Amino acid sequence: MPSRRNALVAGLATAAALPGGVTLAQAQQAPAAAPAAPALPYRAHTIRTPDGLSLAAYEYGNPAGIPILFIHGYAQAALSWDRQTRDPELAREFRLVALDLRGHGMSDKPVGNEHYRTGKLWADDIQATITQLDLDRPVLVGWSYGGRVMGDYITEHGTARIRGMNWVAATSSTADTARFGRAVRHLGPMTSADPATAIQATIAFLRDCFEVQPSANDFEVMLAFNMMVPRHVRVGLGGRAITFEERLRRVEVPVLVTHGVLDKVVDISMGRHTASLVPGARLSEYAFIGHAPFYEDAARFNRELAAFARG
Repeated sequence: MPSRRNALVAGLATAAALPGGVTLAQAQQAPAAAPAAPALPYRAHTIRTPDGLSLAAYEYGNPAGIPILFIHGYAQAALSWDRQTRDPELAREFRLVALDLRGHGMSDKPVGNEHYRTGKLWADDIQATITQLDLDRPVLVGWSYGGRVMGDYITEHGTARIRGMNWVAATSSTADTARFGRAVRHLGPMTSADPATAIQATIAFLRDCFEVQPSANDFEVMLAFNMMVPRHVRVGLGGRAITFEERLRRVEVPVLVTHGVLDKVVDISMGRHTASLVPGARLSEYAFIGHAPFYEDAARFNRELAAFARG
């Protein structure tokens, strides 16, 4: 049995080892203080959709500026637009809003193909965002699958509440498979029930999204938010044909088509097709750039987007 003296010495040593002279007993009894929430670089919003989902939206920049609404692609997230939402020049002039689409990021992810296969659902999500955030005729910027969402929107709601659209490596047709690149071969394995297969396919797909590869840190972030999209959502997004090509021939607002010449996901021929459909559309081709011109050459992309939004 230890003596009282030895116990006292041990207790004093323990007390001395704790910061601020706190005894071990006090430290064990005191509740741990919650860490202070970090300051966020955005204003967080929750969008309620007509079918009862909650979507996460993030607002940056000048609240009084021309609004720009960023719509990401398949298995991506609002964080895809980090090089736009954190650009000081864009933030000084424009009201920047990035949305996590249904099934993605921090938005709701209901189970069942019925939540993803109907164009009106996607159209109504965009309309709800415009209405609930009181966006005054925003410019829509849609990347890849985001083109489908923009097409759904104008099919259901027209163009009266928007001032323009930027189609960024975006899909406008499913009729000609030659307009898709080799990276689409990863989409099937990305829906695998085997997590190892799905992860490896997602890594391969992400690599093929870029000709100018992202930094190691950025790639880790991208892989993380890609894997936030569960299998049932990835499956639900598949098999949705595009039916709005004729509507594109009657678009009443300015359209900018931005496309990388070396795109391995959506071939440059798709961008040229989109530009040919829309009256007065301007095509901006990026040589030596892949599926993500807004990341791979953000400086040029941001300049062109700013000029387009002003005009």
